[in-house]
Amino acid sequence: MNLEQCENIVEIAKIGSLTKAAQNRHITLSAISQSISLLEAELGVTLFTRSRGLRAVPTAEGQAIISKANEVLMKVSELKTEAQIFSNTLSGHLRIATIPGPMHLLVKVISGFKEDFPNVKIEIFEKGPKEILDNVLHKEMDIGLMVWTESMPEKHQGIMFERLMEGKIVVGVHPNSPLALYTVITHEQLVGQTLVLYDDQYILDYVNRYLSNDGPVNILFVSNNTRAIENAVAEGLAITIGLDYSFSKTSEVTRQVMKTIELRYPDSHTKYFGSVVPAGKHASQIARRFINRLKYEFEQIK
Repeated sequence: MNLEQCENIVEIAKIGSLTKAAQNRHITLSAISQSISLLEAELGVTLFTRSRGLRAVPTAEGQAIISKANEVLMKVSELKTEAQIFSNTLSGHLRIATIPGPMHLLVKVISGFKEDFPNVKIEIFEKGPKEILDNVLHKEMDIGLMVWTESMPEKHQGIMFERLMEGKIVVGVHPNSPLALYTVITHEQLVGQTLVLYDDQYILDYVNRYLSNDGPVNILFVSNNTRAIENAVAEGLAITIGLDYSFSKTSEVTRQVMKTIELRYPDSHTKYFGSVVPAGKHASQIARRFINRLKYEFEQIK
């Protein structure tokens, strides 16, 4: 069986006539008839019941095979479309909304993407997850990058989520801190600790939910400046909380003065960092290619 034969039997089933199918396929009647006969001999199945006037009606077995052939042709069409995406020269505008933590992971991908496609204008906005979902849903952003948990549906309020990286919440402490002796920390052990936090709604919500019940939370400061947070931990002034990928590219010097420890808490579902696009709609060629670049990059650091 080949693609031409698949196209022939699908066209015959749709038209119901060998003559008209041959005309639509721009081949001779004898060629399409021979094509069907050879395929039936190869499969050992009669695909069509032929009648006077060269009418052709699929048999029961033929209907099942024609349905599969149609699926094959649809997949081939998708493959060609995908290949076309990668063969086109991209130009246009790419708007990305992301939670703050993974910004450093995007730099390499953005740099390479811009080098390959200089005609694409890229804008990045740091936002909270609720705003990201709203922006993507209303097409104000082309891609959203945020944290998703396994307890959340991957289709959510018109949004389709695609996983890029698995993550977990960790605590960053000075190596001389008593907490550094643990391999796993619970939220009860954080009560009374001085915190420096990245301005990430996911982390701030965690602190409010689990730590504020035991009294006022001592937050030294909240900042988007990762170096300031790392310095506060390095000087023993505070500890920090974040998703592990936020610390994956810390400097060698920082690793010598900050240890990350897994944080365990009651509903610690697996968390994923990934992309969000409108559900049921294809992302633009630019967005699709950028997401593919992200996938590749994150695969390298797993």
